[in-house]
Amino acid sequence: MRPYTVLQPIALDASLWDEPITGIGLYTRQLCGALTAEGAQVERWGASRSGEAPRGKRTRTGWTLGALPTLLAERRPRLFHALANFNLPLERVPGVPFVLTVHDLVPLLLPETVSLAFRWQFRFWLARACTVAEQIICVSEVARQSLLAHVDVRPEKLTVIHHGLDHVEQVAPPDRTTVKWLDALGLADPFILYAGALDARKNVELVLRAVERLFDGGRKATLVLAGQRWFGAGSIEKQVLALKERGVDVRPLGYLDDSVFYALMRRAGVFVFPSRYEGFGLPPLEAMRLGVPTIVSNAGSLPEVCGDAAWQVGVDDVDGLAQKLSSLLDSPAQRQALGAAGRAHALTFSWARAAKATLRVYARATGAPGR
Repeated sequence: MRPYTVLQPIALDASLWDEPITGIGLYTRQLCGALTAEGAQVERWGASRSGEAPRGKRTRTGWTLGALPTLLAERRPRLFHALANFNLPLERVPGVPFVLTVHDLVPLLLPETVSLAFRWQFRFWLARACTVAEQIICVSEVARQSLLAHVDVRPEKLTVIHHGLDHVEQVAPPDRTTVKWLDALGLADPFILYAGALDARKNVELVLRAVERLFDGGRKATLVLAGQRWFGAGSIEKQVLALKERGVDVRPLGYLDDSVFYALMRRAGVFVFPSRYEGFGLPPLEAMRLGVPTIVSNAGSLPEVCGDAAWQVGVDDVDGLAQKLSSLLDSPAQRQALGAAGRAHALTFSWARAAKATLRVYARATGAPGR
């Protein structure tokens, strides 16, 4: 029996387990697997249909506020770990400590990028969740500092634990049909890739404007956009349409399954991610893990997690991004050097390390001795 195996299971928030994979959904799956590999007994609660306590047809909010407190009181797990910024019951459940993971404070820092209803829900529920949680995991130092600046929370509750990245290399290689489909796209070599939701805060507009700047200067480049529609996507899609009408080669591919997505990423000449704010920022680190030269913004957590292994650009610096893109597209040697540096840096992030650190947080939450 490993040191962290306990008679009472850890109840892990799995409310996004059965949904299309987002950053938090990926965090849920990878952390669950890594905790189990460390010997922890983990149960998945709140998924729509899978796991040990599915919520069924209830909404995530309705289940968390209505059904979860009763379930916790009846089953009494070792602890409950909420993984999506604020989704804890509003009151403590005696004998069941709460742990919370906070990924970012986008609704408070960039309120124009989310709906008014979600902004108010986030503000009040996050404040309450930070009160009832015994321990809080922040996915970066930037997330920790943001939380301290905007929420009344005791600093000793907070622990920074970065994500892992080894999931990228565990995805099955693409099948023949996928390879043929990617080949049939006829993408220029090298091409530029942006991956992430078409979200107002992701600053996709800067990428589009930089590629247009290259086009106006006589440098034709192919830009691929991989990601689902999100709040604020309408204006981005209008800009894409306007560029295509001018003859700029922009390919919006939408949401892609993992095997397709990572196969596409491996083919990219340059990955660009100039987000205005990230609590962590998985896509650029995933690209770096695959050896793809990467450009990020100098905002949010991106300098923290990407370090000097990715080129940085200001969030409004169209000329700077265009120049960096042109430099990499025109220089195989620069692409190779930056790609190698990125991969070496990204190899330092692992889900096993994240799980070990998370288990130490659990030990503090429960008052149990930890490694």
